[in-house]
Amino acid sequence: MSRRKLSPADNKYSRGVVAVCAGSKKYPGAAILAVGGARSGNAGYVKYLSSNAALISQIISKFPDVVPITSLTKERVDSLLVGPGASTLASIPDLPLVLDGAAIAKVKTLKKRNSVTVITPHEGELKHLGVKFNGSREEIAKAIAAKFGAIVVLKGNGTVVSDSNRTVIDRIGGPELSSAGTGDVLAGLIASFLTAIKDGGHAFDLVCDAISLHSKAGRQAAKKFTSVTALELLEELRHV
Repeated sequence: MSRRKLSPADNKYSRGVVAVCAGSKKYPGAAILAVGGARSGNAGYVKYLSSNAALISQIISKFPDVVPITSLTKERVDSLLVGPGASTLASIPDLPLVLDGAAIAKVKTLKKRNSVTVITPHEGELKHLGVKFNGSREEIAKAIAAKFGAIVVLKGNGTVVSDSNRTVIDRIGGPELSSAGTGDVLAGLIASFLTAIKDGGHAFDLVCDAISLHSKAGRQAAKKFTSVTALELLEELRHV
């Protein structure tokens, strides 16, 4: 349930670089929440990938340490998040990847990747996969993971993580996480945790660690606030 341990020799690059492609005119807040989640994980350097000047301005206003980019070409990136708030990319590089929201559908077209792919649907977003799955939540997550060769994070009451070989249920998170935007924070956090793969971290364990940290932050926020929103969750991630 912890972030990557830092060494005295670490710098922003050695800690890892995560790129976030998130937000849209309709859902600008998703970009802020996903980037905020990415800033709370392993990465020492967060890049925001967008050509939308208004979104870039909002991100930099909120997080002046984040670097805006308009393309991944010639950019150093160790992991990538695509999707919160309906953002998408025409082509996906072979990097550790998190797909969220409508971008989850891209997992159907990703072939022969050398890097890990993580998809983060809630049950309502399973429609993006174009397949009907029956059974328990654990069985559904395992079947999706096997079908698409991805790590599946099936969000909800008892979030299920499966890579088809291993299946873990999160027992920490509670109903305080049932608020708009908390999934955007989680997607950014997972992508940031995945930068540790380059240091030998195991993708499945890193995903589980990110989920546990997210859930613990939600629990702590619930002790302070009657109603927990994604912003309170994001703030609490600084303290867990």
